[in-house]
Amino acid sequence: MDDITIKEGFLGQKMIALPNSILDIVKCNEITQKFYITDLGYYPKANHHYRKRKNGSNQFIFIYCVNGKGEIILEGSSTLISPNQFFIIPKKTNHEYRANEADPWSIYWFHFDGAIAFELYKRYLGTNIKNYKTISFSVDKIQIFEKVFSLFNRNSLEYQMEYANLLSLNLISSFIYHDFEADIQTNSRNTLVESIKNFLLRNLDKNFTLEQIASKFNYSKSYLHTKFKVDTGYPILVFFNLKKTQKACEYLNYTDLSIKEISFKVGFEDPLYFSRIFKNFMGKSPRNYRKNHRK
Repeated sequence: MDDITIKEGFLGQKMIALPNSILDIVKCNEITQKFYITDLGYYPKANHHYRKRKNGSNQFIFIYCVNGKGEIILEGSSTLISPNQFFIIPKKTNHEYRANEADPWSIYWFHFDGAIAFELYKRYLGTNIKNYKTISFSVDKIQIFEKVFSLFNRNSLEYQMEYANLLSLNLISSFIYHDFEADIQTNSRNTLVESIKNFLLRNLDKNFTLEQIASKFNYSKSYLHTKFKVDTGYPILVFFNLKKTQKACEYLNYTDLSIKEISFKVGFEDPLYFSRIFKNFMGKSPRNYRKNHRK
């Protein structure tokens, strides 16, 4: 049983604990069984907030501090938490946490579980060796939490539970993957790979060899090939053909241009070769793609 030393609640607090009857439905639902919330709440200025679980919790616990300070002790290792920091406590793991006496934290929190919960936790662990992260304050995140709380608080219709849990998954993902989002923003600022991508996207009606691209950017072919594939997952020319194919899909969907005309527009002088490339990516010929998408 949890060891709790809170004698009173916190002014302005709110909390929802979902009953087992609802959780049984959620766990069997093909959408929500992958990720679902069991409890959630908001504790403002949580003076004397302290909790200790020797045997851990049956769910993972997400804590996001927006004001004040606190401490989380996980298997004897202490982490101090300040505003705009979050922490995920793994399930069935000895832990305790407490608000700072002089400056008690205000926290949003929820317990979660599901088929992908452990994988999300592993991804979270990979973001920082200290097991917590600092993120920029976002009103959007708070608004999503409030919306989730409202949905859980309103009624227990199954489709509403689906929506609330999907929003919750989106919310926790925005925390766990916020470094990735920051990397995207950083990488988009005139890096070599972004420059190459922009160049190719501006020239989908042309053809280039890897040697020509390397010469334009003044790098060796081998360096560009490796750098581009590491950053995008594609060799340069495969990426180029993929974008040509995606552009061709636009023409097939929204114009009456012939296959031959579209082939020329995306830089293929041989329509048969274009069709072969298109089918490699889309799994069907341009003609069949157009036919299936215009029904």
